[in-house]
Amino acid sequence: MLRKPKIDRFNESVLSRYQIYNSIFITLPFDEISNTGVLLPLFSEICEKGYEENKNPTEIVGNFFKKYYEKPTDTEKFDLLFRFIQYIERQVVLFDAIEDATFPVVNNMDGRGTLRNIKEEAEAKNKMPELKAYLEHFKVRPVLTAHPTQFYPGSVLGIITDLATAIRDNNLNLIKKLLAQLGKTPFFKKEKPTPFDEAVSLIWYLENVFYQSASQIFDYIQDNIFGEEELNNQVLNLGFWPGGDRDGNPFVTTEITLKVADRLRSTILKNYYRDVRRLRRRITFKFVDKLITDLESKLYENIFLQSGRTTITAEETMSTLLEIREILETKHQSLFVDEINDLINKMKLFGFHFATLDIRQDSRVHHNVLSNIVEESLEMGLDIFPKNYNKLSEEKQINALSKIVGKVNPSLFKHEMSRNTLESIYAMKTIQRNNGEMGSNRYIISNNGSVLNVMEAFAMIRMCDWEQPTTDVVPLFETVEDLEDAHNVMETLYKNKAYAEHLKRRGNKQTIMLGFSDGTKDGGYLMANWGIYRAKEALSAISRKYGIKVVFFDGRGGPPARGGGKTHQFYASLGPTIENEEVQLTIQGQTISSNFGTPESCQYNLEQLLSSGIANNVFANEKDRLGKEDRGTMDRLAKISYKAYVDFKNHPKFLPYLERMSTLKYYAKTNIGSRPSKRGGGDKLVFSDLRAIPFVGSWSQLKQNVPGFYGVGVAIQEFVDNNEFDKVQSLYQNSTFFRTLLENSMMSLTKSFFKLTAYMQDDKEFGAFWKIIHEEYERSKAMLLKLTGYSELMEDTRSMKASIQVREKIVLPLLTIQQFALRQIQELNASKKEVDPELMETYERMVTRSLFGNINAARNSA
Repeated sequence: MLRKPKIDRFNESVLSRYQIYNSIFITLPFDEISNTGVLLPLFSEICEKGYEENKNPTEIVGNFFKKYYEKPTDTEKFDLLFRFIQYIERQVVLFDAIEDATFPVVNNMDGRGTLRNIKEEAEAKNKMPELKAYLEHFKVRPVLTAHPTQFYPGSVLGIITDLATAIRDNNLNLIKKLLAQLGKTPFFKKEKPTPFDEAVSLIWYLENVFYQSASQIFDYIQDNIFGEEELNNQVLNLGFWPGGDRDGNPFVTTEITLKVADRLRSTILKNYYRDVRRLRRRITFKFVDKLITDLESKLYENIFLQSGRTTITAEETMSTLLEIREILETKHQSLFVDEINDLINKMKLFGFHFATLDIRQDSRVHHNVLSNIVEESLEMGLDIFPKNYNKLSEEKQINALSKIVGKVNPSLFKHEMSRNTLESIYAMKTIQRNNGEMGSNRYIISNNGSVLNVMEAFAMIRMCDWEQPTTDVVPLFETVEDLEDAHNVMETLYKNKAYAEHLKRRGNKQTIMLGFSDGTKDGGYLMANWGIYRAKEALSAISRKYGIKVVFFDGRGGPPARGGGKTHQFYASLGPTIENEEVQLTIQGQTISSNFGTPESCQYNLEQLLSSGIANNVFANEKDRLGKEDRGTMDRLAKISYKAYVDFKNHPKFLPYLERMSTLKYYAKTNIGSRPSKRGGGDKLVFSDLRAIPFVGSWSQLKQNVPGFYGVGVAIQEFVDNNEFDKVQSLYQNSTFFRTLLENSMMSLTKSFFKLTAYMQDDKEFGAFWKIIHEEYERSKAMLLKLTGYSELMEDTRSMKASIQVREKIVLPLLTIQQFALRQIQELNASKKEVDPELMETYERMVTRSLFGNINAARNSA
C-alpha cells in the first residue's frame, strides 16, 4: 500500500487538527473578558492585510482599535495586547502538541535514514559484515546544553505531554480540559532559573524520553543486526552541560556541579529501580528471586536513603544482572531473558552516570587564573612554577607547564576564580568516584587559539593530585583564524612528550570541539561552515599522521546560522577526508523539545544521526569527495562571502542597529536562562562580548535572519557576473555538503519577513543600513532559486515548509505587537518631552513578553 505524500499527511494530521482544536481554544473563557479569543483572529487578519498594503506595525495596531473599539483608553489597549500575547503563546503550544502527537504519522518511522532501512539496504547490497564491523566502534553523542532558548516551565511541559497524548487518542473532553488548564497556567518566569533548575528541566528529557528511545535503538541493533553476538559498543551515549558549563556563567559553582552529578546518578538509579520492580513480579523462580529482590533493595537504598553516597556500583549491578540471565537460561528455559537483556543494555548505555557531565571554561579565564596561581604559589614559597615563569617565552612556558604535577589546596588561594577553577577539577574526581569515569571525563576549553591555552588547562588538572588524569582535554576552536591554525596547534601538542603520554593513556584518542555559533558570528555563514570543513580535513590528516584517532564534537545551535537545520544530511555529506567514527554535537533549547521531545521524535532523530555516519562510511559514495575544481569554487565562494560579511559587520551602524532597532537588550530580561546574555561587565556593547544566542535570536525576532544567509547571494552573484555560474552548478551537483548548506540557508530565508520592518527603510539613521540587508536577502533568494531550479524556496521539503508557514502565521500578530512596542520606545527615547517611566516600562514589558512565543514558534531560533 502506497503512503500518501508527506505534505498530504501533514495537512490531514496536523493542519486540520490545529484548525479544529484552535477553534475550541479561542472560545474558552480564560478570564472575565471572554472576547479576547474572538478578537484575535480579526487582529491576525488585519495584520496580514496590513502588510500586503505595506502598512507599518503602528498603523496596523491603530487600524485594529479604530475598527473594533470605540475610543479605547491606553489601559484597554495594553490589556488586550497583553492578552493577545498570552493567547498566541498558547496557540504555539497547541501546535507543538499536535505535531508531537502526529509525528509517527507524518514521518515514516521505517523510512529513509531509519535503522530498519539501513539494515535492509545493507542486506540488499551484501554489506552486513561491514555494517556490523562499523557499529562495533561508531558512536553518536548528543550533548544537552542549557543555553537559554527554551522558556517553558515544567508545568507547561507537562501539559504539552498530556495534550499530545490526548490528541493522539482523540479524547476531545480531556483536550478541552487541558486547553483550559493551559489558558490559566502562567508561562512567564518571575526569576531567572539557577543552573541546577536548568539541569533538572533537562534531566526530565533524559528520564522520560532518552532512557526509552536510546535503549530501544540499542536493543534493535543487538537483536536484528548482531543477533547472538554480543554488541560491546555503546553506539549511543549522552552528554550534559548544565551545572558543568562555567563559560561566562558565574552562577555555576562546584557545589552545583556536584549536585547535578548526584541528580543524574539518582535519576538513572530511579529508572533502573522501576524496571527492577516490574521484573520482580515476573522473576519469581528459585535461585533468581532473591537476587532480584536484593538488587531492588540496594537500588532503593542508594536513591532514597544514601543521597550522595555510594554503596553499590555499576559493575556490581551488571554482574548481578548477568548472573540472573545465566540462571534463567540454564535453569528456567530462558523465561523473561529478553526483559533482563533490555536492562543489561540500559546499563551498558547509561551506567551510573546517565549522561557525561562536561566541564567547560574560557581560555582567557584560564590564563588569568594560572597567572594568579603562579603569583600566589610563589608568594607561599611553593616550588610548582619557575620563579621567572611570567617572563618566559611562550615556548618555555609550554615546556614548564608540561612538567607540572602536584597536589595544591584550592582554599589556600585568595583569588576567587583560581579557587573555583581548581575546585571544579577536584569535583570531576569526586564525580568519577561516585558515578564512574563516564560521569565527568572531559574538560573543554572555549575560545582556544593556541598550544598554551591547552597546556594551561592540562597543567591545572595535573596539579590537582591527578598526575595521570582520567579525563580528556578538549580544545574548542571557534573563530575563522583559530580554525585555520587548529591543525598546527594540535601537531605541536601531539609532539609534546607529556601530552603525547597522556593521549597514549587515553587510547590515543583526541576530542576536538568546533564552534559553528561563534564561527558564523565571526565569519558569516559560508565561511564558518567551509572553515570548519577544512579544519576537520586538516585535523584528520595531522591526527592520522601521528596515529591519533580524532573525534569531532560540533558546537551546534538550533538554526542554520549556528550549524543546525538538516543536521543528519550534513554528517552524511562529509566524505572520506574527514574522520567520522563518532558524531558528537550539542543540542539546546527548543531543538531538544522539537527534535527529541517525545519518544518517537527522539528515536527517529537519533536513528537519523546514526544512519548519517553509516551512510558516510558503509555506503560511502566517492562522489562526495570534493574534486580540485569544486574545492576551488567552494573556497572562492567562502572568501567572497566572508569579505561581504566582514564589511557588513564593520559598518558603523551594525552594532547601533542591533542595540536600538532589535530586541537584543531584552534577552537578558526574559529569565529563560541562568547565564548572562553577554560576556564582559561593561555597559557599552562590544561585538566580541556578544553571545551567539541573543545575537542570532535578535535577527530572528526581526525576521531578518542575517547570520543564516548574508554573503550567500553576493558570492554566487559574482560567479554569475563573471560568466562562471557553471562552476557553482557543478559544485551544487557534485557536493552533498554544499547542497545541504544551501538547503539550510533556504530555511533561514523562508523564516524571514521583511515587510515587518519595511518601515525602517525610511529611518534617517538606519534606512540605508536596512536596505543593505534587504538587498542581500533578495539577492540570496534569487541566486538560490536560479541555482536549484526551484520556483519557490524549500520546494523539496514542502511539509517542513508548511510547518514553518503555519508557525509564522500564528506569531505574525505577536511580531506586530513587538514591533509596535519597539517603535513606541524609539519615539519616546527621541522625544524632547519628559518621558512617563510607567509608559516606557509597559512598552518594554510588551517587547520582553512577546519574545517567548516567537522563540518557541521558530523551534530553532537561536
